[in-house]
Amino acid sequence: MADSGFREKIDARLDRLSWSRRLSLTTRILAVNLLPLALLGGGIFYLDTYRKQLLSERYKLARIEAQITAEALAGASRKRQEALLIQIGKEQKMRLRMFDAEGQLWADSFALDEAVFEFDDVGDDPFSIEFARVLDRWVDTIVGADPIPDYVEPEETIADAWPELARAREEGLSQIQLRDAPDGTPVINAAVPVGLNGATLLTTRNAVDITEKVREARSTLGMAVFFALLGSIFLSLYLARTIVRPLQSLARAAVRVRLGREREVEVPRLPDRRDEIGALARAVSDMTNALRQRIDAVEHFAADVAHEIKNPLASLRSAIESLGKVEDEDLRRQLTGIAAHDIRRIDRLVTEISDASRVDAEISRAIFERLDLGNLAAAIIAAREDRAENDEHRVELSRPMGDAQVMGVPLRLERVIENLLDNAVSFSPAGGVIEVTVTRSDDDCVTLSVCDEGPGIPEDSREKVFQRFHSIRPDAEAFGDHSGLGLAIARTIVEAHDGTLEACGRSDGRSGACLILTLPAAARSRR
Repeated sequence: MADSGFREKIDARLDRLSWSRRLSLTTRILAVNLLPLALLGGGIFYLDTYRKQLLSERYKLARIEAQITAEALAGASRKRQEALLIQIGKEQKMRLRMFDAEGQLWADSFALDEAVFEFDDVGDDPFSIEFARVLDRWVDTIVGADPIPDYVEPEETIADAWPELARAREEGLSQIQLRDAPDGTPVINAAVPVGLNGATLLTTRNAVDITEKVREARSTLGMAVFFALLGSIFLSLYLARTIVRPLQSLARAAVRVRLGREREVEVPRLPDRRDEIGALARAVSDMTNALRQRIDAVEHFAADVAHEIKNPLASLRSAIESLGKVEDEDLRRQLTGIAAHDIRRIDRLVTEISDASRVDAEISRAIFERLDLGNLAAAIIAAREDRAENDEHRVELSRPMGDAQVMGVPLRLERVIENLLDNAVSFSPAGGVIEVTVTRSDDDCVTLSVCDEGPGIPEDSREKVFQRFHSIRPDAEAFGDHSGLGLAIARTIVEAHDGTLEACGRSDGRSGACLILTLPAAARSRR
Protein backbone atom coordinates (compact mmCIF):
# COMPACT_ATOMS: atom_id res chain seq x y z
CA MET A 1 0.00 0.00 0.00
CA ALA A 2 2.82 2.39 0.85
CA ASP A 3 4.56 1.69 -2.45
CA SER A 4 1.28 2.28 -4.31
CA GLY A 5 0.79 5.65 -2.62
CA PHE A 6 4.38 6.64 -3.37
CA ARG A 7 3.92 5.74 -7.03
CA GLU A 8 0.71 7.76 -7.18
CA LYS A 9 2.55 10.81 -5.81
CA ILE A 10 5.31 10.38 -8.39
CA ASP A 11 2.76 10.01 -11.20
CA ALA A 12 0.93 13.13 -10.03
CA ARG A 13 4.19 15.08 -9.95
CA LEU A 14 5.08 13.89 -13.44
CA ASP A 15 1.60 14.89 -14.64
CA ARG A 16 2.16 18.39 -13.26
CA LEU A 17 5.55 18.53 -14.93
CA SER A 18 4.15 17.40 -18.27
CA TRP A 19 1.39 20.00 -17.92
CA SER A 20 3.99 22.73 -17.41
CA ARG A 21 5.83 21.54 -20.50
CA ARG A 22 2.69 22.11 -22.53
CA LEU A 23 2.84 25.82 -21.77
CA SER A 24 4.31 27.98 -24.50
CA LEU A 25 7.66 29.66 -23.94
CA THR A 26 5.99 33.09 -24.07
CA THR A 27 3.58 32.06 -21.30
CA ARG A 28 6.45 30.79 -19.16
CA ILE A 29 8.44 34.01 -19.62
CA LEU A 30 5.41 36.09 -18.66
CA ALA A 31 4.70 33.88 -15.65
CA VAL A 32 8.28 34.03 -14.39
CA ASN A 33 8.49 37.81 -14.78
CA LEU A 34 5.02 38.56 -13.40
CA LEU A 35 5.17 36.26 -10.38
CA PRO A 36 7.58 38.50 -8.38
CA LEU A 37 5.40 41.51 -9.22
CA ALA A 38 2.33 39.62 -8.06
CA LEU A 39 4.08 38.90 -4.77
CA LEU A 40 5.07 42.56 -4.53
CA GLY A 41 1.48 43.58 -5.29
CA GLY A 42 0.39 41.38 -2.43
CA GLY A 43 2.14 43.91 -0.20
CA ILE A 44 -0.90 46.14 -0.70
CA PHE A 45 -2.87 43.80 1.51
CA TYR A 46 -0.15 43.71 4.14
CA LEU A 47 -0.60 47.45 4.61
CA ASP A 48 -3.33 46.34 7.00
CA THR A 49 -0.52 45.57 9.44
CA TYR A 50 0.72 49.13 9.01
CA ARG A 51 -2.79 50.42 9.76
CA LYS A 52 -2.99 48.28 12.91
CA GLN A 53 0.33 49.67 14.13
CA LEU A 54 -0.89 53.23 13.62
CA LEU A 55 -4.14 52.45 15.43
CA SER A 56 -2.27 50.82 18.30
CA GLU A 57 -0.16 53.94 18.75
CA ARG A 58 -3.26 56.12 18.53
CA TYR A 59 -5.00 53.97 21.19
CA LYS A 60 -2.15 54.68 23.59
CA LEU A 61 -2.25 58.38 22.75
CA ALA A 62 -6.05 58.53 23.19
CA ARG A 63 -5.82 56.79 26.59
CA ILE A 64 -3.07 59.15 27.79
CA GLU A 65 -4.96 62.24 26.51
CA ALA A 66 -8.14 61.11 28.21
CA GLN A 67 -6.38 60.45 31.51
CA ILE A 68 -4.54 63.80 31.46
CA THR A 69 -7.77 65.61 30.58
CA ALA A 70 -9.62 63.79 33.38
CA GLU A 71 -6.95 64.83 35.90
CA ALA A 72 -7.20 68.42 34.70
CA LEU A 73 -11.00 68.37 35.02
CA ALA A 74 -11.06 66.69 38.45
CA GLY A 75 -11.55 69.24 41.20
CA ALA A 76 -12.18 72.13 38.82
CA SER A 77 -15.31 74.24 38.99
CA ARG A 78 -18.13 73.59 36.55
CA LYS A 79 -17.36 76.76 34.62
CA ARG A 80 -13.68 75.89 34.49
CA GLN A 81 -14.51 72.38 33.31
CA GLU A 82 -16.58 73.77 30.43
CA ALA A 83 -13.74 76.11 29.43
CA LEU A 84 -11.25 73.23 29.50
CA LEU A 85 -13.54 71.06 27.36
CA ILE A 86 -13.75 73.80 24.72
CA GLN A 87 -10.01 74.58 24.80
CA ILE A 88 -8.79 70.97 24.71
CA GLY A 89 -11.34 70.07 22.04
CA LYS A 90 -10.15 72.85 19.74
CA GLU A 91 -6.46 72.17 20.33
CA GLN A 92 -6.63 68.38 19.95
CA LYS A 93 -9.53 68.38 17.43
CA MET A 94 -11.56 66.09 19.63
CA ARG A 95 -15.10 65.97 20.94
CA LEU A 96 -15.29 65.81 24.74
CA ARG A 97 -18.39 64.91 26.72
CA MET A 98 -18.83 64.90 30.52
CA PHE A 99 -21.32 62.70 32.33
CA ASP A 100 -22.28 63.04 36.00
CA ALA A 101 -22.47 60.29 38.61
CA GLU A 102 -26.00 59.36 37.48
CA GLY A 103 -24.78 58.96 33.92
CA GLN A 104 -26.46 62.07 32.55
CA LEU A 105 -24.72 64.24 29.95
CA TRP A 106 -24.11 67.69 31.33
CA ALA A 107 -21.37 69.07 29.04
CA ASP A 108 -20.49 68.56 25.33
CA SER A 109 -17.67 70.49 23.65
CA PHE A 110 -19.59 70.49 20.37
CA ALA A 111 -22.63 71.96 22.14
CA LEU A 112 -20.59 74.48 24.09
CA ASP A 113 -18.76 75.67 20.97
CA GLU A 114 -18.55 74.86 17.26
CA ALA A 115 -17.72 71.31 16.08
CA VAL A 116 -14.05 70.81 15.22
CA PHE A 117 -14.73 67.95 12.77
CA GLU A 118 -17.58 66.48 10.75
CA PHE A 119 -18.10 63.10 9.14
CA ASP A 120 -18.27 63.26 5.34
CA ASP A 121 -21.41 62.12 3.59
CA VAL A 122 -20.66 59.01 1.57
CA GLY A 123 -23.01 60.00 -1.24
CA ASP A 124 -21.23 63.30 -1.85
CA ASP A 125 -17.70 61.89 -2.23
CA PRO A 126 -15.72 62.17 -5.49
CA PHE A 127 -15.15 59.00 -7.47
CA SER A 128 -11.54 58.59 -6.31
CA ILE A 129 -12.51 58.74 -2.65
CA GLU A 130 -15.40 56.35 -3.19
CA PHE A 131 -13.06 53.97 -4.99
CA ALA A 132 -10.58 54.20 -2.09
CA ARG A 133 -13.35 53.27 0.35
CA VAL A 134 -14.42 50.32 -1.77
CA LEU A 135 -10.79 49.22 -1.94
CA ASP A 136 -10.55 49.53 1.86
CA ARG A 137 -13.51 47.20 2.32
CA TRP A 138 -12.16 44.80 -0.31
CA VAL A 139 -8.74 44.63 1.36
CA ASP A 140 -10.35 44.11 4.77
CA THR A 141 -12.30 41.20 3.33
CA ILE A 142 -9.19 39.68 1.70
CA VAL A 143 -7.01 39.92 4.81
CA GLY A 144 -9.86 38.79 7.09
CA ALA A 145 -9.80 41.92 9.25
CA ASP A 146 -12.00 41.93 12.36
CA PRO A 147 -15.33 43.69 11.75
CA ILE A 148 -15.54 47.22 13.16
CA PRO A 149 -18.91 48.53 14.40
CA ASP A 150 -20.25 51.65 12.72
CA TYR A 151 -20.15 54.92 14.58
CA VAL A 152 -23.76 55.83 15.40
CA GLU A 153 -24.80 58.52 17.89
CA PRO A 154 -27.15 56.88 20.41
CA GLU A 155 -30.66 58.26 20.70
CA GLU A 156 -30.32 58.63 24.48
CA THR A 157 -27.65 60.97 25.81
CA ILE A 158 -26.79 58.84 28.83
CA ALA A 159 -23.52 57.14 29.74
CA ASP A 160 -24.88 53.59 29.53
CA ALA A 161 -25.67 54.18 25.85
CA TRP A 162 -21.90 53.96 25.23
CA PRO A 163 -20.45 50.48 26.06
CA GLU A 164 -17.01 51.93 26.78
CA LEU A 165 -18.49 54.40 29.28
CA ALA A 166 -20.48 51.65 30.95
CA ARG A 167 -17.30 49.60 31.41
CA ALA A 168 -15.33 52.59 32.67
CA ARG A 169 -18.06 53.39 35.25
CA GLU A 170 -18.22 49.75 36.33
CA GLU A 171 -14.48 48.97 36.45
CA GLY A 172 -13.15 52.41 37.26
CA LEU A 173 -10.51 52.12 34.50
CA SER A 174 -10.02 53.84 31.16
CA GLN A 175 -11.56 52.10 28.12
CA ILE A 176 -10.88 52.35 24.36
CA GLN A 177 -13.40 51.63 21.61
CA LEU A 178 -12.84 51.74 17.82
CA ARG A 179 -15.71 52.49 15.45
CA ASP A 180 -16.04 53.07 11.73
CA ALA A 181 -17.23 56.50 10.56
CA PRO A 182 -19.66 56.81 7.63
CA ASP A 183 -16.73 57.86 5.38
CA GLY A 184 -14.75 54.74 6.34
CA THR A 185 -12.31 56.53 8.63
CA PRO A 186 -11.64 55.25 12.17
CA VAL A 187 -13.29 56.89 15.17
CA ILE A 188 -11.53 56.32 18.53
CA ASN A 189 -13.49 56.77 21.74
CA ALA A 190 -11.74 56.88 25.10
CA ALA A 191 -13.76 56.66 28.33
CA VAL A 192 -12.15 57.46 31.69
CA PRO A 193 -13.42 58.26 35.24
CA VAL A 194 -13.07 61.87 36.40
CA GLY A 195 -12.26 62.28 40.10
CA LEU A 196 -13.91 60.24 42.83
CA ASN A 197 -17.50 61.40 42.55
CA GLY A 198 -18.48 58.99 39.77
CA ALA A 199 -18.26 61.44 36.83
CA THR A 200 -16.88 60.15 33.53
CA LEU A 201 -15.29 61.69 30.44
CA LEU A 202 -15.77 60.49 26.84
CA THR A 203 -13.32 61.71 24.18
CA THR A 204 -13.99 61.16 20.47
CA ARG A 205 -11.33 61.56 17.82
CA ASN A 206 -11.79 61.02 14.08
CA ALA A 207 -8.36 59.66 13.04
CA VAL A 208 -8.62 60.69 9.40
CA ASP A 209 -4.85 60.92 9.09
CA ILE A 210 -4.48 57.16 9.62
CA THR A 211 -6.75 56.38 6.68
CA GLU A 212 -5.02 59.02 4.56
CA LYS A 213 -1.57 57.56 5.32
CA VAL A 214 -2.68 54.00 4.58
CA ARG A 215 -4.44 55.01 1.37
CA GLU A 216 -1.48 57.11 0.29
CA ALA A 217 0.94 54.24 0.88
CA ARG A 218 -1.42 51.84 -0.86
CA SER A 219 -1.83 54.17 -3.83
CA THR A 220 1.92 54.71 -4.12
CA LEU A 221 2.62 50.99 -3.96
CA GLY A 222 -0.25 50.24 -6.34
CA MET A 223 0.98 52.75 -8.92
CA ALA A 224 4.53 51.42 -8.63
CA VAL A 225 3.29 47.85 -9.09
CA PHE A 226 1.06 48.92 -11.99
CA PHE A 227 3.83 50.64 -13.92
CA ALA A 228 6.28 47.86 -13.07
CA LEU A 229 3.67 45.39 -14.29
CA LEU A 230 3.29 47.22 -17.59
CA GLY A 231 7.07 47.43 -18.00
CA SER A 232 7.47 43.76 -17.13
CA ILE A 233 4.77 42.75 -19.64
CA PHE A 234 6.37 44.75 -22.44
CA LEU A 235 9.86 43.52 -21.58
CA SER A 236 8.61 39.94 -21.33
CA LEU A 237 6.90 40.19 -24.71
CA TYR A 238 10.06 41.71 -26.18
CA LEU A 239 12.15 38.94 -24.65
CA ALA A 240 9.71 36.32 -25.88
CA ARG A 241 9.82 37.89 -29.35
CA THR A 242 13.61 37.82 -29.48
CA ILE A 243 13.65 34.18 -28.33
CA VAL A 244 10.41 32.56 -29.47
CA ARG A 245 10.16 34.00 -32.98
CA PRO A 246 13.63 32.85 -34.09
CA LEU A 247 12.94 29.42 -32.57
CA GLN A 248 9.59 29.24 -34.39
CA SER A 249 11.30 30.22 -37.65
CA LEU A 250 13.94 27.54 -37.10
CA ALA A 251 11.26 24.98 -36.25
CA ARG A 252 9.25 25.76 -39.40
CA ALA A 253 12.35 25.51 -41.59
CA ALA A 254 13.35 22.24 -39.92
CA VAL A 255 9.86 20.81 -40.51
CA ARG A 256 9.98 21.76 -44.20
CA VAL A 257 13.41 20.19 -44.50
CA ARG A 258 12.18 17.03 -42.75
CA LEU A 259 9.12 16.77 -45.01
CA GLY A 260 11.32 17.19 -48.05
CA ARG A 261 9.34 20.14 -49.33
CA GLU A 262 10.95 23.12 -50.98
CA ARG A 263 14.32 21.62 -51.70
CA GLU A 264 16.01 24.98 -51.47
CA VAL A 265 14.62 25.88 -48.05
CA GLU A 266 16.99 28.31 -46.39
CA VAL A 267 17.40 27.76 -42.69
CA PRO A 268 17.85 31.25 -41.16
CA ARG A 269 21.40 31.77 -39.91
CA LEU A 270 20.64 35.01 -38.01
CA PRO A 271 24.10 36.51 -38.64
CA ASP A 272 23.28 39.60 -36.57
CA ARG A 273 22.58 37.54 -33.46
CA ARG A 274 25.74 36.99 -31.42
CA ASP A 275 24.00 35.17 -28.61
CA GLU A 276 23.04 31.53 -28.03
CA ILE A 277 20.03 31.81 -30.38
CA GLY A 278 22.30 32.94 -33.20
CA ALA A 279 24.76 30.14 -32.46
CA LEU A 280 21.87 27.65 -32.50
CA ALA A 281 20.56 29.03 -35.81
CA ARG A 282 23.95 28.77 -37.48
CA ALA A 283 24.49 25.29 -36.06
CA VAL A 284 21.10 24.13 -37.38
CA SER A 285 21.82 25.72 -40.76
CA ASP A 286 25.24 24.04 -40.97
CA MET A 287 23.73 20.74 -39.87
CA THR A 288 21.02 21.04 -42.54
CA ASN A 289 23.59 21.80 -45.24
CA ALA A 290 25.72 18.87 -44.10
CA LEU A 291 22.65 16.64 -44.13
CA ARG A 292 21.76 17.76 -47.64
CA GLN A 293 25.28 17.11 -48.81
CA ARG A 294 25.19 13.68 -47.20
CA ILE A 295 21.83 12.89 -48.84
CA ASP A 296 23.12 14.09 -52.21
CA ALA A 297 26.27 12.03 -51.76
CA VAL A 298 24.20 8.95 -50.89
CA GLU A 299 21.98 9.47 -53.93
CA HIS A 300 24.97 9.93 -56.25
CA PHE A 301 26.73 7.01 -54.62
CA ALA A 302 23.70 4.79 -55.14
CA ALA A 303 23.51 5.83 -58.79
CA ASP A 304 27.24 5.20 -59.27
CA VAL A 305 26.98 1.81 -57.58
CA ALA A 306 24.10 0.82 -59.83
CA HIS A 307 26.05 1.91 -62.87
CA GLU A 308 29.28 0.17 -61.85
CA ILE A 309 27.56 -3.11 -60.97
CA LYS A 310 25.41 -3.01 -64.07
CA ASN A 311 28.42 -3.25 -66.40
CA PRO A 312 29.92 -6.51 -65.02
CA LEU A 313 26.42 -7.96 -64.64
CA ALA A 314 25.71 -7.27 -68.30
CA SER A 315 29.04 -8.85 -69.27
CA LEU A 316 28.37 -11.83 -66.99
CA ARG A 317 24.87 -12.35 -68.39
CA SER A 318 26.17 -12.15 -71.95
CA ALA A 319 28.90 -14.70 -71.19
CA ILE A 320 26.48 -17.11 -69.53
CA GLU A 321 23.91 -16.80 -72.30
CA SER A 322 26.58 -17.42 -74.93
CA LEU A 323 28.09 -20.33 -73.02
CA GLY A 324 25.13 -22.61 -73.74
CA LYS A 325 25.32 -21.90 -77.47
CA VAL A 326 29.06 -22.37 -77.97
CA GLU A 327 30.53 -25.85 -78.58
CA ASP A 328 34.15 -24.79 -79.16
CA GLU A 329 36.09 -25.72 -76.00
CA ASP A 330 38.58 -22.85 -76.34
CA LEU A 331 35.79 -20.33 -76.71
CA ARG A 332 33.89 -21.90 -73.80
CA ARG A 333 37.01 -21.57 -71.63
CA GLN A 334 37.30 -17.89 -72.63
CA LEU A 335 33.65 -17.27 -71.79
CA THR A 336 34.08 -19.11 -68.48
CA GLY A 337 37.14 -16.94 -67.74
CA ILE A 338 35.18 -13.78 -68.54
CA ALA A 339 32.35 -14.91 -66.24
CA ALA A 340 34.79 -15.69 -63.44
CA HIS A 341 36.50 -12.30 -63.92
CA ASP A 342 33.14 -10.50 -63.80
CA ILE A 343 32.19 -12.38 -60.64
CA ARG A 344 35.47 -11.36 -58.99
CA ARG A 345 34.93 -7.81 -60.15
CA ILE A 346 31.41 -7.75 -58.67
CA ASP A 347 32.71 -9.28 -55.44
CA ARG A 348 35.45 -6.64 -55.27
CA LEU A 349 32.91 -3.87 -55.96
CA VAL A 350 30.54 -5.11 -53.28
CA THR A 351 33.37 -5.38 -50.76
CA GLU A 352 34.73 -1.91 -51.55
CA ILE A 353 31.24 -0.38 -51.56
CA SER A 354 30.42 -1.96 -48.20
CA ASP A 355 33.69 -0.69 -46.76
CA ALA A 356 33.17 2.80 -48.15
CA SER A 357 29.61 3.03 -46.79
CA ARG A 358 30.58 2.21 -43.21
CA VAL A 359 33.83 4.16 -42.91
CA ASP A 360 32.18 7.31 -41.48
CA ALA A 361 30.03 5.41 -38.99
CA GLU A 362 32.92 3.29 -37.72
CA ILE A 363 35.27 6.25 -37.28
CA SER A 364 32.58 8.30 -35.47
CA ARG A 365 32.33 5.51 -32.86
CA ALA A 366 36.05 4.69 -32.72
CA ILE A 367 38.40 5.88 -29.97
CA PHE A 368 41.42 7.76 -31.29
CA GLU A 369 44.81 6.60 -30.11
CA ARG A 370 48.20 8.26 -30.06
CA LEU A 371 50.46 6.69 -32.70
CA ASP A 372 53.61 7.50 -34.64
CA LEU A 373 52.80 7.84 -38.34
CA GLY A 374 56.42 7.09 -39.30
CA ASN A 375 56.47 3.85 -37.33
CA LEU A 376 53.13 2.84 -38.84
CA ALA A 377 54.43 3.49 -42.38
CA ALA A 378 57.62 1.51 -41.66
CA ALA A 379 55.61 -1.48 -40.38
CA ILE A 380 53.32 -1.42 -43.43
CA ILE A 381 56.23 -1.23 -45.88
CA ALA A 382 57.98 -4.16 -44.16
CA ALA A 383 54.80 -6.25 -44.20
CA ARG A 384 54.28 -5.55 -47.90
CA GLU A 385 57.84 -6.62 -48.60
CA ASP A 386 57.22 -9.89 -46.81
CA ARG A 387 54.03 -10.46 -48.84
CA ALA A 388 55.76 -9.39 -52.08
CA GLU A 389 53.06 -6.78 -52.70
CA ASN A 390 55.46 -4.09 -53.87
CA ASP A 391 55.88 -5.89 -57.23
CA GLU A 392 59.69 -5.57 -57.33
CA HIS A 393 59.50 -1.83 -56.66
CA ARG A 394 61.84 -0.35 -54.14
CA VAL A 395 60.06 1.57 -51.37
CA GLU A 396 62.29 4.04 -49.51
CA LEU A 397 61.15 5.56 -46.24
CA SER A 398 62.57 8.90 -45.12
CA ARG A 399 61.96 10.35 -41.64
CA PRO A 400 63.86 13.65 -41.28
CA MET A 401 62.16 14.30 -37.96
CA GLY A 402 61.67 11.49 -35.52
CA ASP A 403 58.52 12.84 -33.84
CA ALA A 404 55.43 12.13 -35.99
CA GLN A 405 52.78 11.58 -33.31
CA VAL A 406 49.13 11.87 -34.38
CA MET A 407 45.76 10.93 -32.90
CA GLY A 408 43.79 8.45 -34.95
CA VAL A 409 42.45 4.97 -35.56
CA PRO A 410 45.50 2.80 -36.45
CA LEU A 411 43.53 0.29 -38.56
CA ARG A 412 41.98 3.02 -40.69
CA LEU A 413 45.19 5.00 -41.16
CA GLU A 414 46.85 1.74 -42.16
CA ARG A 415 44.19 1.38 -44.85
CA VAL A 416 45.00 4.89 -46.14
CA ILE A 417 48.74 4.17 -46.42
CA GLU A 418 48.06 0.79 -48.07
CA ASN A 419 45.87 2.50 -50.70
CA LEU A 420 48.50 5.16 -51.38
CA LEU A 421 51.22 2.50 -51.80
CA ASP A 422 48.93 0.39 -54.03
CA ASN A 423 48.33 3.41 -56.22
CA ALA A 424 52.07 4.20 -56.42
CA VAL A 425 52.94 0.56 -57.27
CA SER A 426 50.29 0.53 -60.02
CA PHE A 427 51.73 3.55 -61.82
CA SER A 428 55.46 3.13 -61.16
CA PRO A 429 57.56 1.52 -63.94
CA ALA A 430 59.21 -1.83 -63.32
CA GLY A 431 62.10 -1.44 -60.88
CA GLY A 432 61.02 2.11 -60.03
CA VAL A 433 61.54 3.76 -56.66
CA ILE A 434 58.65 4.81 -54.46
CA GLU A 435 59.61 7.51 -51.96
CA VAL A 436 57.71 7.74 -48.67
CA THR A 437 58.54 10.79 -46.52
CA VAL A 438 57.19 11.51 -43.05
CA THR A 439 57.80 15.00 -41.59
CA ARG A 440 56.41 17.29 -38.92
CA SER A 441 55.94 20.94 -39.87
CA ASP A 442 56.24 24.00 -37.69
CA ASP A 443 52.44 24.49 -37.68
CA ASP A 444 51.96 21.22 -35.72
CA CYS A 445 51.00 19.08 -38.69
CA VAL A 446 52.39 15.67 -39.66
CA THR A 447 52.77 15.05 -43.38
CA LEU A 448 53.22 11.72 -45.18
CA SER A 449 53.96 11.92 -48.91
CA VAL A 450 54.09 8.98 -51.33
CA CYS A 451 55.84 9.82 -54.62
CA ASP A 452 56.24 7.49 -57.61
CA GLU A 453 58.10 7.68 -60.91
CA GLY A 454 55.06 7.04 -63.10
CA PRO A 455 53.49 9.27 -65.74
CA GLY A 456 51.98 11.56 -63.10
CA ILE A 457 48.47 12.91 -62.83
CA PRO A 458 47.25 15.64 -65.21
CA GLU A 459 46.59 18.85 -63.33
CA ASP A 460 42.91 18.93 -64.31
CA SER A 461 42.44 15.39 -62.99
CA ARG A 462 44.18 15.73 -59.62
CA GLU A 463 40.88 16.30 -57.82
CA LYS A 464 38.88 13.83 -59.90
CA VAL A 465 41.01 10.87 -58.81
CA PHE A 466 39.43 11.18 -55.35
CA GLN A 467 35.91 10.80 -56.72
CA ARG A 468 34.14 7.46 -56.34
CA PHE A 469 34.55 5.02 -59.25
CA HIS A 470 36.86 7.43 -61.08
CA SER A 471 39.98 5.58 -62.12
CA ILE A 472 42.74 6.29 -64.64
CA ARG A 473 44.64 3.01 -64.87
CA PRO A 474 47.80 2.17 -66.87
CA ASP A 475 47.21 0.59 -70.29
CA ALA A 476 49.09 -2.57 -69.32
CA GLU A 477 46.85 -3.22 -66.31
CA ALA A 478 43.98 -5.65 -66.73
CA PHE A 479 40.53 -4.06 -66.87
CA GLY A 480 38.43 -4.39 -63.73
CA ASP A 481 41.27 -5.08 -61.29
CA HIS A 482 40.47 -1.83 -59.42
CA SER A 483 37.10 -0.49 -58.32
CA GLY A 484 38.02 3.20 -58.37
CA LEU A 485 37.14 3.54 -54.66
CA GLY A 486 40.59 3.29 -53.10
CA LEU A 487 41.53 6.98 -53.08
CA ALA A 488 37.94 8.02 -52.35
CA ILE A 489 37.91 5.82 -49.25
CA ALA A 490 41.35 7.10 -48.27
CA ARG A 491 40.21 10.74 -48.42
CA THR A 492 37.05 9.94 -46.44
CA ILE A 493 39.15 8.39 -43.69
CA VAL A 494 41.62 11.28 -43.67
CA GLU A 495 38.86 13.93 -43.49
CA ALA A 496 37.30 12.02 -40.57
CA HIS A 497 40.69 12.55 -38.83
CA ASP A 498 40.49 16.33 -39.56
CA GLY A 499 43.24 15.95 -42.17
CA THR A 500 43.67 16.45 -45.92
CA LEU A 501 44.71 14.24 -48.82
CA GLU A 502 45.86 15.90 -52.04
CA ALA A 503 47.54 14.96 -55.30
CA CYS A 504 50.31 16.98 -56.93
CA GLY A 505 53.41 16.64 -59.08
CA ARG A 506 56.90 15.86 -57.84
CA SER A 507 58.76 18.81 -56.34
CA ASP A 508 62.02 17.85 -58.11
CA GLY A 509 60.42 18.26 -61.54
CA ARG A 510 60.78 14.61 -62.52
CA SER A 511 57.93 12.53 -63.93
CA GLY A 512 55.64 11.09 -61.33
CA ALA A 513 52.86 11.89 -58.90
CA CYS A 514 52.84 12.62 -55.18
CA LEU A 515 49.96 11.92 -52.85
CA ILE A 516 50.29 14.02 -49.70
CA LEU A 517 48.56 13.09 -46.44
CA THR A 518 48.41 15.79 -43.74
CA LEU A 519 47.13 15.19 -40.20
CA PRO A 520 47.07 17.36 -37.06
CA ALA A 521 49.99 16.49 -34.79
CA ALA A 522 49.22 15.12 -31.34
CA ALA A 523 49.97 17.41 -28.42
CA ARG A 524 53.46 16.85 -27.08
CA SER A 525 53.43 14.94 -23.82
CA ARG A 526 54.92 16.64 -20.76
CA ARG A 527 57.40 14.83 -18.59
